[in-house]
Amino acid sequence: MTATKTSPAAQSPTERHTPSVWDRWLLRPARKLWRELTSMRTALALLFLLAVAAIPGALLPQRGLNEGKTAQYIADRGQLGVWMDRVGLFDVFASGWFTAIYLLLFISLVGCITPRIWEFIQALRTKPVPAPRNLKRLPRHLTETVDGTPADIAERVSTNLRGWRTTTRVRDDGVVEVSAEKGYLRELGNLIFHVSLVALLVTIAVGKLFGYEGTRTLVAGDDQVLCNTSTAVYDSFRSGVMVDGTALSPFCITVDEFTATFLPNGQPEMYSSQVSYTTDLSAPEGSWNRETIKVNRPLRIAGDRIYVLGNGFAPTYTVTFPNGERRTQTAPYLPQDTATMLSDGAMRFDTPAGMYPDEDERRKHQIAIDGLFAPDPSYHGTLLLSNSAIVNHPAVAVRVYEGDTGLDTGRAQNVYMLDRDLIDQGRLVRKASVNLDLGQSATLPDGTVITFDGYKRWVSMQVSHDPAQNGVLISAVVMLLGLLMSLLVRRRRIWVRLTPAPAPADVDEDGVDGESGQRRTVVDVAGLARTDQAGWGEGFDEQARALLTDGGRAKVGRL
Repeated sequence: MTATKTSPAAQSPTERHTPSVWDRWLLRPARKLWRELTSMRTALALLFLLAVAAIPGALLPQRGLNEGKTAQYIADRGQLGVWMDRVGLFDVFASGWFTAIYLLLFISLVGCITPRIWEFIQALRTKPVPAPRNLKRLPRHLTETVDGTPADIAERVSTNLRGWRTTTRVRDDGVVEVSAEKGYLRELGNLIFHVSLVALLVTIAVGKLFGYEGTRTLVAGDDQVLCNTSTAVYDSFRSGVMVDGTALSPFCITVDEFTATFLPNGQPEMYSSQVSYTTDLSAPEGSWNRETIKVNRPLRIAGDRIYVLGNGFAPTYTVTFPNGERRTQTAPYLPQDTATMLSDGAMRFDTPAGMYPDEDERRKHQIAIDGLFAPDPSYHGTLLLSNSAIVNHPAVAVRVYEGDTGLDTGRAQNVYMLDRDLIDQGRLVRKASVNLDLGQSATLPDGTVITFDGYKRWVSMQVSHDPAQNGVLISAVVMLLGLLMSLLVRRRRIWVRLTPAPAPADVDEDGVDGESGQRRTVVDVAGLARTDQAGWGEGFDEQARALLTDGGRAKVGRL
């Protein structure tokens, strides 16, 4: 038997183009995945998904904004709160799944826009399409017979269509066709919208990478100063991955006074903070600048924005020890109810040096205070309540403890509450529970006196640095303009076919009227709107006739 060899020409298409394993299992699925990812349908779905994914960030407390409130929210919901925390619902905008949606949307938009930009450029370089064979089948059509040659009328039509992209074609049979298009700004606006959306995503990402936010509680009228020189000066600080905290914008700020105004029904009307600040860290405090920070009106310093996030009361207590030495502290209390500003907090006072030579004995006589502050007090029995946030003879309800407050352990403690473990272990022993009005005192069995001296206001300041904020604003404005352009501009096409008039008995073979001596032309005008919203309206015939007259440009302006 003789073996035969089949030539390539005799092979079937399947035999000649059998895909390789590489092409079948990698290249083809990759191309299909890329086509799906870069489709407009996928981009819209990802944009909707991003909006839905951002909802938990608006409804749930976020750890970066208020860590204490977030921790309390998780504790109140037990195991459910723990699972919500594990999936990142309390740090939505820094979670992996939100970042994944963000990046997929960015890739989808870039892959979707790039070919459309090239197609738009090609369309601008291409002449308007020739007239269809049968213009009478288009939605808008008009046929007229007018005086003049096809060339003269074509020139007149082109003049009246100034501002349109027009082209004139002359066929071999003497028929002249004028094709015109307008509304390319609609597609340009569409592209501007999507390019601006990509720019918006990029600028937001840049802001997250190179920006930072820090919060610090300052007591108004106190000696507390916030100097933006290190991340350690903040109560909480979060930054982008490109920020290491060594190149912060240098400035110092202190709160001189805090003012709260209220409506007649007791609701807050405005919060104002009078501050002093400087960008010269060596300048004496008396030469600092003065400014007022209000709600939604931040102070801008050295490229940073400083906001007032929250406020509250900081009671002042004086502890007089048995040897006559005094310790005075002012500490912020956290509001339990923002409507009445009933607040709770804690303080710790160390024993004066030399009062107890033995270190262990000294540690056993430290003083701790926790309790409530009411700006407008009322009582339910002995229980202290607050009627409103307006200050009216403030009062406190305190529990006074004596013992080891944990100040010497070096371990971080919650500044707003005492360590329950120390109380449960008996290392802190309650010595008194009392309600005190302004100026009143309570005396412990060993002669220690606790005095409620008054209060100050504290303010939570947020320092925000976003180097891309101007880019975000510009991108958003341009995106809105592009959207308006794509919605308001109408895309239309119009064709005018000019045919020499047929020769009846009183018209010679050249189309010249025997009575008037003028040549006549049959004019077919047809219009097509690219979208239903760009319809021609009822005045198409009138506007189409205006194309054929001298000076008819003003009449066809609505085309």
